[in-house]
Amino acid sequence: MPKEYSITYKAENKYENWVHNAHWQFLIIPQENSSQEYVSVEFSNSINAFNETSINGYGFKTIRAHPKQKFKEISFEAYFKLIKKDLNPFDFEPEQDIVASFDRLKELNFRIDFAAFLKATHLTTLPKLDRPLFKFDTNLSIFENLKALTDWTYIHIYFKTGVTDVGTMLNDIIANRHGVCQDFTHLFCALARQNGVPTRYVSGYLHQGNGYFGDSQMHAWAEAYIPSLGWVGFDPTNNLLANDNHIKVAHGKDYNDCSPLRGVIYGQGKNETSHTVLVSSQQQQQ
Repeated sequence: MPKEYSITYKAENKYENWVHNAHWQFLIIPQENSSQEYVSVEFSNSINAFNETSINGYGFKTIRAHPKQKFKEISFEAYFKLIKKDLNPFDFEPEQDIVASFDRLKELNFRIDFAAFLKATHLTTLPKLDRPLFKFDTNLSIFENLKALTDWTYIHIYFKTGVTDVGTMLNDIIANRHGVCQDFTHLFCALARQNGVPTRYVSGYLHQGNGYFGDSQMHAWAEAYIPSLGWVGFDPTNNLLANDNHIKVAHGKDYNDCSPLRGVIYGQGKNETSHTVLVSSQQQQQ
């Protein structure tokens, strides 16, 4: 049965000195797709700054805010309601020809079509090692290899907040073996791409109350392209496939393409920023 989700996103910003000019861009609106349907979208800020919506380079909706007055404090609040359809991530036909699927990954036209999601980025660059961290087994299907990679990533990294930031490189993640959802996802993307599978970083929300890692803030997971299946979601932070508990906002090559909040602030001194996310759901009545 479909679920009706309510999502509240809050951001609070405090500045030591007056800010005379600022621009923000929020990438926090759930995507409308085959499994997600909007009910309502609301967005406000504490000083009544003008808001407008636009579309980013990947086709996702953003909210832009540009205050016309000076301030020392500003808070933003977004409220979304949407219907999420039932999603069984295992509801597909298994790959019939494993050899043909792996051959497809090697085709020039395929690699050109998916070039953006095959290349290593600054945040998905693997350190130079004597041997690969994870090598696909060509006796298994691409899906089975990606599921094994999800297991491996989940086991290799321990979820711990406060030890990495959005710019932490993979060499530190691999060496220290601690991180949060964007670190799990960057490592998964890097290793899948190294094995020839197009993979994109996904930003979104996660249904709270189920004991998942990463459900108190915006969450991250990956989508990998399997020739016979299309894009399939993998959540290495929680060692599962993306399902109807995952609410997609956007995708890109890495976190930098999906950052929930970007801003340019014209001011001096220290500042404090905090973000909170609350996700709740109920079964929709038929």
